[in-house]
Amino acid sequence: MMQEPQYISHLKRLDIGDANSWVFQSNEVHQQGVALLTQKFASAFGCARMGYIIGQFHDIGKEQDSFQLYIRKVSGFKPDLKYAGRTPHAFIGALVVRKLYPHLFPLLSYPIASHHTGLSDSYDFNAKMNDDIPSGVRFPVPDFTEKDLIPTGKSFGPDDLNHFIRLLFSCLVDADYLDTERFLNENNYFQRGNGVPLTGLLPRLVTYLAGLSENSPQTELNQLRRKIQHLCGEKSIKEPGFYSLTVPTGGGKTLSSLLWAVKHAVKYGKDRIIIVIPYTSIIVQTAAILRKIFGDENVCEHHSSFDFEEVWKDKPDSSQLELQQRLASENWDYPIIVTTNVQFFESLFGNKPSVCRKLHNIANSVVILDEIQTLPREYLQPIVNAMDSYQRLFGVSFLFTTASQPILSGNHQGTNNLVQLYGLKKVEELIPNNWNLHDKLRRVNIHIDDFRSLYDDIVHRLTQYDKVLCIVNTRNDAFEIFSRMPQEGLVFHLSRRMCPLHIRQTIERIREALNDTSNKIIRVISTQLIEAGVDIDFPVVFRQEAGLDSILQAAGRCNREGRLGIADTYVFNLDKPLPKGSLSEANEARKSMGKIVDWLSPQAMTTYFRQLYCRCNSFDEKGVIGLLRQNSRINEMDFEQAAQAFKLIEERGRNVIVNYVDSLEFVAKIKKNGFSYELSKKIGNFMVNINERDFQSLLKQGLLEEVIEGIYLLPDREQYSSETGLTTHNHWLDEILIQ
Repeated sequence: MMQEPQYISHLKRLDIGDANSWVFQSNEVHQQGVALLTQKFASAFGCARMGYIIGQFHDIGKEQDSFQLYIRKVSGFKPDLKYAGRTPHAFIGALVVRKLYPHLFPLLSYPIASHHTGLSDSYDFNAKMNDDIPSGVRFPVPDFTEKDLIPTGKSFGPDDLNHFIRLLFSCLVDADYLDTERFLNENNYFQRGNGVPLTGLLPRLVTYLAGLSENSPQTELNQLRRKIQHLCGEKSIKEPGFYSLTVPTGGGKTLSSLLWAVKHAVKYGKDRIIIVIPYTSIIVQTAAILRKIFGDENVCEHHSSFDFEEVWKDKPDSSQLELQQRLASENWDYPIIVTTNVQFFESLFGNKPSVCRKLHNIANSVVILDEIQTLPREYLQPIVNAMDSYQRLFGVSFLFTTASQPILSGNHQGTNNLVQLYGLKKVEELIPNNWNLHDKLRRVNIHIDDFRSLYDDIVHRLTQYDKVLCIVNTRNDAFEIFSRMPQEGLVFHLSRRMCPLHIRQTIERIREALNDTSNKIIRVISTQLIEAGVDIDFPVVFRQEAGLDSILQAAGRCNREGRLGIADTYVFNLDKPLPKGSLSEANEARKSMGKIVDWLSPQAMTTYFRQLYCRCNSFDEKGVIGLLRQNSRINEMDFEQAAQAFKLIEERGRNVIVNYVDSLEFVAKIKKNGFSYELSKKIGNFMVNINERDFQSLLKQGLLEEVIEGIYLLPDREQYSSETGLTTHNHWLDEILIQ
């Protein structure tokens, strides 16, 4: 047994059969380890000394006698000890650094006080900071003066401080987790950070692109794609900042943006590439390409539906890859990260340790924001403010990529003078206007109806074509049109009435059908879920009226490879009002654009977004900025409220597990073993979101079974159609009426 230190931070019992074989980590060793790691992480944004200090004092409160009794008792090391209960310790370090560095309050105190429970609201934090330092706590003379800690060359505004505190918090939390893991689970610790630096990945990308060029036909389209790539490579040497890459569908923006990002990162010593995508369907495709280029061990795919086992089930080293990916998803310590808008932006405004742990690894990185037009207007101001802070203060370069570029620079008025979007100072477009890519990559003409149609009218128009895609705005519209379609050839339905696995399988069946030349008739009725990121190609597309950005996304599924010269996309209006809210506002913005000669031109998109913004009642609907803005020396930041308010996807309705394929097998495992992280990933493939009214109706009819608290199953197989997904109409009632 090793010698017991006076102040224990962590301890573990060795599994060698000797009850007295304990290993200790002293508090001094732990705090020094955390200080050095926090210093390293904070150096990415010029605050190494601040990082060292918060690490050095974060656990000074563990040296209270009461805590030392507690840890010896609950660990089982000395079970007979008596103690008064759990002893909070984090706030003591916060009080100490406030005493030592009063002019840097609350910058240093907030991360320390919050490193276990999360960044709290100002009322709770300020209440803790009114306590006295316990008399038994001794602390060393710090290594740095207040002047030593102040970062040079940084100017903080009232909207910056909350992000600065979060970054310091992230550095400390990750350092604390890692140093503890190094002591308690050395195997996991040494599986981290093994990816190849970006300087080593650039040659792999160059080789891949060269091979792609050699093996591709020398068509005019491929020549244009190579020209776009070459320009992106050349412009990667521009100073870190905000850039946009506006390339219509088929122009190869994914690989071009990647080349710009990697070369830019190597040029300016950036640590990683983070690719942020709104839809999981695009993420899955993009991540597969990235793994092919850079190797499995260098790409971390992080989103709620990512299935580690499924991706690497045939790999010989799958268990090690899975472990490395799980660890990397905790703190993003990987060269290339692919994630969702929700994961990325909600982390920027998060307050919990597990959510914020990754933030310091966003610093000094290159962030590609794909399909940037999908950012919700009601959160646009806090998003723009956050990106501005991360660029100016934390060394992040941003690239916005889309075929439908929104206006994020300059100021824009909403519905009145009091509603303003204060945009970025400058966003530089990589593609010159005189390249006229919208003309050179033109695949379709867009025709917009000036009359209204019934469901049957649309069905009649669709049946004039053997291969056609129809995209509508709601699940109900998709179901109504699909149910009226003649059952000839192959007819597919796609909507969120179907569970994620069913949707993926159906999309794959559609792809296979399109590739099989023996299939003469292929007709697809879908909601917007097929609109972006799904790589399918139809000779003609119909789109229900919507905003211009949505219409262009739909047109991107038409004549995608340009084999037909110029094809047609038709925009129709159903004889019913659109749902109120963002959808109808976007449609009205399009209709108010005036006479547009070319719907595909960048000028049309600029006009559209100006019309869209002037219909916005707020660019910060939940008041996130007010919750986080620091207006005086008194701490007024409410981190917890802001985190709860900033939700890109509102939790509406209820998720229900449906009886599809082998879903009941996973339900049985949940009943037996509980709801684990792994099972939550699996069961998510079989969930459908329904509104509260339909949920309550199914519940009253006895059709739902509560698996565990808050998680419900619809076990009746007849309530889930292999064509259209979940039905909330009770099929038993129909059978009774028929009898």
